[in-house]
Amino acid sequence: MIDGALLVDKPVGMTSNAALQEAKRLARAKKAGHAGTLDPLASGLLMVLFGEATKFAGPLLEADKEYLATLELGRRTSTGDAEGEVLEERPVAVAPAQIEAALERFRGAIEQVPPMHSALKHGGVPLYKLARKGKTVERASRRVQIFELVLLGYEPPRLALRVRCSKGTYIRTLAEDIGAALGTGAHLAALRRSRSGEFRVEDALSVDQLRARPREHWPLLPLGALLAGFPGTRLDAEAEARLRNGQALKISGLQEGLCALYRADGAVIGLGRTHPEGIVKPVRLTQAAEKPQKNL
Repeated sequence: MIDGALLVDKPVGMTSNAALQEAKRLARAKKAGHAGTLDPLASGLLMVLFGEATKFAGPLLEADKEYLATLELGRRTSTGDAEGEVLEERPVAVAPAQIEAALERFRGAIEQVPPMHSALKHGGVPLYKLARKGKTVERASRRVQIFELVLLGYEPPRLALRVRCSKGTYIRTLAEDIGAALGTGAHLAALRRSRSGEFRVEDALSVDQLRARPREHWPLLPLGALLAGFPGTRLDAEAEARLRNGQALKISGLQEGLCALYRADGAVIGLGRTHPEGIVKPVRLTQAAEKPQKNL
């Protein structure tokens, strides 16, 4: 049984599930998942989780993301990206100063309407399936955070951006909205995820590298590395047993929210949630036999 995470650099043209299944096959893992899908047209960081690490997919999905995005001004498409049918073409005559002024409007907290070509569901049916049938339904806007929006380059009609954003941000929608603000229209021409939380694509292996490298030499991240961003505390055997029996603990000094729980030897017990007055309740726990994990 393999427990840990692998950073994979997913190529353009491959689905996230295909990359996951290939890593799972090569690792000969019994259980695998990932912490955030990428569209086939996007490349970049895909966190593949093995064994006990799959229990922490939810909290990892909540992490901020960073993307390198290429927008093509002057063309709106049916999907908001390069895969869709061109709906409208306009001339592009904007200066870098105009672009900077437009970008300023999208920094901080903004409202986004999720695109029809997304996995969100309406009446139990994914929106993209309705879109493929030519249907459009009303979608409620949602608030997201754009922490950084940096112009990296501009060669008309394309501009390159670095975007650091909160969970649930649609970069395709951001591209379309920036195009609308510039009066040119736009679509997302290319997208690469460069970071998820503290994990970077520079530390990832390509699918080809996975195939060429024995799994014993993969840089597998231990469970503790996945929880390093959370405040943590160590429990003695008695406290761990109580927690595993579903009992709450009272621990002083922990801020409210998720917290990482460890044994005295550093082995991961799991994630808890601290409530007011230091009351800690279990959220996701590893199997009781989990030991400190090293690379494969």
